[in-house]
Amino acid sequence: MTWRLEIVHSTRYDYGDKVLSSYNEARVTPTSGAHQSVVSARFSTEPRVAVRRYRDYWGTLVDEFDVVEPHQRLVVTSSVVVETEESEPLAASVGWEDMADSSLRDQYAELLMPTGYTAAEPALATGARALAATCETPADAVFAVSRWVNQEMSYVPGATGVHTDASEAWEARRGVCQDFAHVTIVALRVLGIPARYVSGYLHPSKDPAIGEARAGESHAWVEAWTGSWWGVDPTNLEPIGHRHVAIGRGRDYADVAPVRGVHSGGGEATLTVEVRSTRLR
Repeated sequence: MTWRLEIVHSTRYDYGDKVLSSYNEARVTPTSGAHQSVVSARFSTEPRVAVRRYRDYWGTLVDEFDVVEPHQRLVVTSSVVVETEESEPLAASVGWEDMADSSLRDQYAELLMPTGYTAAEPALATGARALAATCETPADAVFAVSRWVNQEMSYVPGATGVHTDASEAWEARRGVCQDFAHVTIVALRVLGIPARYVSGYLHPSKDPAIGEARAGESHAWVEAWTGSWWGVDPTNLEPIGHRHVAIGRGRDYADVAPVRGVHSGGGEATLTVEVRSTRLR
């Protein structure tokens, strides 16, 4: 059975003074693949400007645009209809010896190395290795690490910020989905398991009423390679399925930030983000 979801994501910047010009990139539009199929997608800006679209190095769809007229407000809106289904069962799982192969490690080197958000943390690394010692396969270790992170950390909105790295979140043992994903990625990479960060949306209800618009959520989870790529959600400890809609993938949050840009003038900005999700069928 598939779900059909309509997701409207609006990002609004209100500036204290006029912005003379700006350059912006938005990664807010899902694409078809894996367990989802995009039925329609619309992207708009206010002020209205020409938008250039391309895929970045990691395959994420990017809407790029310049605003060259003075403005004191910028609104970026993505409206999509997506059909989702449950993920397929794990089809391939290589062994620990295979995972240690030098050619495989070279192939996935970028997804095994630490980054600004995912630097190795000694206590986290020690715990991950202890868990892996009890796991027969790397796939078993992915499940074990996800459960461990979920049990050890508390979901506390506002406890961390967008710039918080995995070490800080792990030390505090609290955070949001971004932090759960970064901590899990650190643990998996320490074990030699390629892992990537996934940005997307999560419908807030497991059994939503048809046609009811709900305040949705931006979300983050993890994909691991153990013979093939597959996803785990350490925040909710549930399979990637009907509620999940993926937007982008990368090494960490920095590769998939929803909206980023540079501007001239403007003073301080107030950011407002709203996600609305409706199950259509």
